[in-house]
Amino acid sequence: MSVESQLNLSRYVPALLNFLSNKLSSGASQCYRKHFGIGVVEWRMLSMLAVENAITANRICQTIGLDKSAVSRSLQTLEAAGHICSQVDSKDARRYTVSLTESGKALHGRVLKVALERERRLLSGLSAKEVDTLIELLGRMHAQVSNVNDYDPVDA
Repeated sequence: MSVESQLNLSRYVPALLNFLSNKLSSGASQCYRKHFGIGVVEWRMLSMLAVENAITANRICQTIGLDKSAVSRSLQTLEAAGHICSQVDSKDARRYTVSLTESGKALHGRVLKVALERERRLLSGLSAKEVDTLIELLGRMHAQVSNVNDYDPVDA
């Protein structure tokens, strides 16, 4: 197998995923800031808490893959705006869990409509079967992340 002298960015899957993600995140942040006063990271917190309420910041980090400082800043912003509240974890008094407030639930509902329309537009060039295939492939790729991150070139 020959070693390439440069990446073919039109076929290098990590770059393609990254470029797409960066452009979608940037566009979402602009849209959500303009219309709702929150950025895409705050939206991710709201959507995570709408699915799984009363969870720790660590759980959010593990699930959505953001670093703890970004999650912490976003949670502080949302709490200051009254969209979430934190309380001592009933299972471990050293930890706090965060939950959506009524204001947070209402904001989530408003942003959700826009997020789903953005997704509909993103996928509009694909058939329903292609969308199902894409979701399956992304899930399979996601399952390989720890395998990829475990790679150490020194051990290879």
